[in-house]
Amino acid sequence: MGFFTYNLSPGKHRMDLTLTFSNGVISGDGTDGVGLFLISGRYDAAASECHWTKTYIGAHEVFYRGFREGKGIWGLWEIRAWWRGGFHIWPLGEEEMEELEIEAEETAPVEAIGVMGSR
Repeated sequence: MGFFTYNLSPGKHRMDLTLTFSNGVISGDGTDGVGLFLISGRYDAAASECHWTKTYIGAHEVFYRGFREGKGIWGLWEIRAWWRGGFHIWPLGEEEMEELEIEAEETAPVEAIGVMGSR
């Protein structure tokens, strides 16, 4: 599971994925608020790097590039160099802590501080 960020829609947007890593190839599928998607890509275990294409069924593609860290993969996504954002995915066993972080961010109060200019 994981999330992606998108500057036009603040917050973390949840993704549920099933991924297979085998002989340098990443494959899988999943769903998020946009819809169902397929995953196809590659990874380099020695460099802790990976990249894949997330293809929404009957729609657009999103390119992902990430780096493996202790609790999953962090990185950036891009659609045709027009739209970009960040992402984090992690193994299912780690979701409790991450899910709590996502919920806390979604429900945290926001303080607005305004500064008036002088006339």
